[in-house]
Amino acid sequence: MNFNYYAIWRGVHVLSVLLWIGGVAFVTLVLIPALRKGGGDYETFEKLEHRFGNQAKITTQLALISGLAMLWVTDTWARLLNTWWLWAMLLAWAMFTLMLFVLEPIVIHKLLHQRAQKDPKGTLELLQRLHYLLLAVGLVALVGGVIGAHGGMWF
Repeated sequence: MNFNYYAIWRGVHVLSVLLWIGGVAFVTLVLIPALRKGGGDYETFEKLEHRFGNQAKITTQLALISGLAMLWVTDTWARLLNTWWLWAMLLAWAMFTLMLFVLEPIVIHKLLHQRAQKDPKGTLELLQRLHYLLLAVGLVALVGGVIGAHGGMWF
């Protein structure tokens, strides 16, 4: 029995991106607005979002591994030179990885915690704006990747 390794890696890639960007969409469009409307605070956000952060750390890395594996299996590294959507995916991955593994645990957590002590409503509003930016980058990469992977864009 021969395995289609490309198809397996693509399945891993799609699942990883689904859980990652879908989680970002949930946090951005459901969780933060619900907390803001219901009078929730930054501490509540932190507790609820922490579990997704752990999932996102795993799924972002699986997305990279599976994406690179697809390039390796098909020996299509040259596609990196002429497809903007692969670069959009790498940019999204780099932004999220930097945020999840470096900025959030070392800098952002402390700054937001301090800010929330003085301005809890403003902190949730800032969080929502930052998440809108992250979601937009993720969705551009996702839509561009799907269209590009199916021959829709080669520029």
